[in-house]
Amino acid sequence: MNKINAIFFDFDGVMTIDKTGTQSVCNYISKIYCNDKEKFEKEYRKYNNDLLYGITTHEKIWNKICQNLNENIPISILYDSFENTPMNNEMYKFVEIIKRQNLMTALITENKLDRINIIKEKYNLNKIFDIIIVSAEIGFGKDKKEIFQIALDKMNVKSYECIFIDNQEKNLIIPNNMGINTIFFDDEQRNMQKLKNEIKKYDINV
Repeated sequence: MNKINAIFFDFDGVMTIDKTGTQSVCNYISKIYCNDKEKFEKEYRKYNNDLLYGITTHEKIWNKICQNLNENIPISILYDSFENTPMNNEMYKFVEIIKRQNLMTALITENKLDRINIIKEKYNLNKIFDIIIVSAEIGFGKDKKEIFQIALDKMNVKSYECIFIDNQEKNLIIPNNMGINTIFFDDEQRNMQKLKNEIKKYDINV
């Protein structure tokens, strides 16, 4: 078995409680300001892909969303939703254990750049992960090999030296085809012991 030198983590659904960032945003805003969650989510999702791939930003589309909803939702509420993303604290403890094994860590996420930048600052993600790759910053998602190749190149590791953990099985197809070891993390069960058992198969002491 090849020695593992780096572990890549997805963000939403792995490092967080909610399955997606959109879910976190919609849950928060519907609770704090807009009572009609279904209506807000339907409008918000119209811009989801453009936000994820860096074609636009929340600042550029927020007024349009509010107009279509006939609501005047302060954009500060949106930013608050980023800061209040429910975190999976057990997973952060797990990353700390991984780092004590002298393994490199990376965050690879399909995400909105402004959202991740706010979360990075609040939760000191740059101290937790050696590198952070965001789809909106590079223009590629997990259905393309580029997002993973950038991580491999930045960390100067081979694909077989890495493990990628994600909560959506479709996101494991490309990295698996590239030779990256992959682990599916069930975001509903959030079974940390099962994850640790999977990691131990690679001779990593967790």
